[in-house]
Amino acid sequence: MTVESDQASIGQAAETALAEAVGGAEETASGTAGETVSGAVSETARRMRTLVDERLARFLDEHAAPVADPEVTTAYRLLRGFILGGGKRVRPLLCYWGWRGAGGADCDQIVSAGAALELCHAGLLIHDDIMDSSDLRRGHPTMHRSLAGLHPGLAARSFGQAAAILLGTLTLAWSDELLSGSGVEPSRLKRARALFDRLRTEVIAGQYLDILAQVRDLPTVEQALTVVRYKTAKYTVERPLQIGGALAGADPSLLDVYSRFGVPLGEAFQLRDDVLGMFGDPAQTGKPVLDDLREGKHTILIAHALQHASPAEAAHLRRWHGNPELTEEQAAGVRQIVIGTGALAHVELMIDGRAREAYDVLHSASIGPEARAGLAMLADGLIHRTR
Repeated sequence: MTVESDQASIGQAAETALAEAVGGAEETASGTAGETVSGAVSETARRMRTLVDERLARFLDEHAAPVADPEVTTAYRLLRGFILGGGKRVRPLLCYWGWRGAGGADCDQIVSAGAALELCHAGLLIHDDIMDSSDLRRGHPTMHRSLAGLHPGLAARSFGQAAAILLGTLTLAWSDELLSGSGVEPSRLKRARALFDRLRTEVIAGQYLDILAQVRDLPTVEQALTVVRYKTAKYTVERPLQIGGALAGADPSLLDVYSRFGVPLGEAFQLRDDVLGMFGDPAQTGKPVLDDLREGKHTILIAHALQHASPAEAAHLRRWHGNPELTEEQAAGVRQIVIGTGALAHVELMIDGRAREAYDVLHSASIGPEARAGLAMLADGLIHRTR
C-alpha cells in the first residue's frame, strides 16, 4: 500500500467516524447531515478558540508587571505577544471535547481550564526553544531571541536565555493558578489537578529523554518512540482529554477510553511533526526546515535510517545530523537517505496504524455524537496537517 492510499484510508476513517456521529452512513449519503454536523462542530471549535484567547487576554490583563520598571513592562509585553500570538489551541480543544464527552455543558469553567493548559504549553515552548537553540516559533522570533534583542552586546545571548527561563517558569506558575481558580466543583478539580500534575511530570521526563538522545551513540527506534510517547502523546492528547473528562465527573472507564484513543493519536501527531520538521514547507510550518537536523533531533526517521543505511550513508548521517554547519545541500543528502532507506515510508505507515487504532477506539466510545464528531475532525486535522 502506498503512502497516498494510506492517507486516503485515514481520511475515509475520519469520514466514517463523522457519519456514525450523525446516525449512520445511510443518513449521510447525500452529505447534508454530515455537512450540518461538520459545520456545527467547526463553529464550536472556532468559538472555543476565541473564548480561550479572550480568557487568556483577561488573565494577562490581571497579571501586569508588578514592578514599575519599563524594561520589566517590555518583557511582559513580549510574553503577552508570545502567548496570544498564534497556535492551534489543540490542548484546550481536546480538554473541551473530553469535557463534553463526559456530559459537561458549555460554561466559563471549561474555558478557564483550557486556557490553563495553553499557558502550560506556552511556558514549556519557551523552555523548549532555549534547549533547541531555535530562532523562530510560528514564524516569529522565539522568546529568548526577542529578549536578547533588548540588550545587544556580548551578554545579549545569555541575558535572553536567562530572562526567557524566568518568563517560561512564570507562565507555568500562572497555568496552575488559572486551573485552580477555574471554579470547577472541588472534588472534580482535585481529580483533574492530579492528572495535570502527572502531565507535567511526564512531559519533563520526555524532554529529558529527548536531550539524552542527543548524547547517546545510536538511539534505537524504540527509544525514539518512548520520547514521542512521553514528550508529546500523553502531554498533547491523552492528558488534556482526561483532564476535561475528570472536570466533568467522568468515570474511570471513560478516562481509560480517552487514554486508548489519545496515546496513538498523540504518537501520530508527533510523527507527522517529525516528517514536517524534515520535509515540510517553512512558509507553512513557521520554522526553518534545517532546525531539527542541525539540532540533531533523534527522530524515528533518523533512527530507522541509521539502522538500514549503507556504511557510506550512515557516515553521511553521522557527519551532518546534529552539525550546526549543515547546509541545504547536505540536508538534501540526509533527506534522500531517509527516503532511500524506507524510513519515511515506515513512519507514514506508523502514522496510518496509529490513526486507525485511535479511530477504532472512537468508534466504540460511549460519548455523545457531537463530541465524537469533534474528536474525529480534530484527529483528522492533527494527522493531515501541513504546519
